[in-house]
Amino acid sequence: MSVKPANKNKTMAEQADIHELYELSVQNVEHEIEFLQATFQNLRGRTAHLLREDFCGTASASCQWVRQGQSFQAIGVDIDPTVLEWGRENRVGKLDPEDRARVSLLESNVLDVETPSVDILVAFNFSYFIFDTREVMLQYFKRAYAALKDDGVFFCDMFGGPESQEETREKTKHKKHGFTYIWEQAEFHPVTHYMRTHIHFKFKDGSKIKNAFTYEWRLWSPPEIRELLLEAGFSTATVYWEGEDEDGEGNGEFTPDEKGEADLAWIAYIVAEK
Repeated sequence: MSVKPANKNKTMAEQADIHELYELSVQNVEHEIEFLQATFQNLRGRTAHLLREDFCGTASASCQWVRQGQSFQAIGVDIDPTVLEWGRENRVGKLDPEDRARVSLLESNVLDVETPSVDILVAFNFSYFIFDTREVMLQYFKRAYAALKDDGVFFCDMFGGPESQEETREKTKHKKHGFTYIWEQAEFHPVTHYMRTHIHFKFKDGSKIKNAFTYEWRLWSPPEIRELLLEAGFSTATVYWEGEDEDGEGNGEFTPDEKGEADLAWIAYIVAEK
């Protein structure tokens, strides 16, 4: 997707689609699906076929999942009807008919939705951080545990490091698409770890989309999440830490790690086996 001023009477911001911009800025579903499948194969010695994507949003990961072949099915769950409708039209609707038939989108609360037992259940893009008490997070993990097959695996991601607790802005230019992604950490409370964040977009014609997305979360830590997963019934809860390239930057390769690195900012996965 390229953001170009097709209508000279409208700014680039007025013509842009925030869901397209979000996916271009923060998602790499091809890499995510490769990681899920490779990790599951390594842990279970078989291929995973049925995925449930909680907080699925536009359902891009579910769509990428079914592209693996005719035996792959996906269930996307989200409570927001607007983003689900966008996903049906712009992601699921653009799949080949055979692939499209293997994606089911449910408008429901992940705390009480009922679905068939799945091989893999994912909660990505830190979406489950919306649960800001131990009681509710434990409830969610118990529900996730119950939704898995006997050898199912739960995956979630998280972020942290000293920079995650600062009130700051970070800009990433996407020159190819003509916009800048702005991640703003507007508010952080050290006592409760409450945080409020925004995503803004700025375009090369000077126009802007302010507060395209706003999140209010609790910033959880790996030990807190691991302890809750084990309390929910999972047999293991392993942190997969990102490796580094020659320049000391993240290389996109995640492997089990019991220590991690004292980086200023980091992203990791937690993989919980039933």
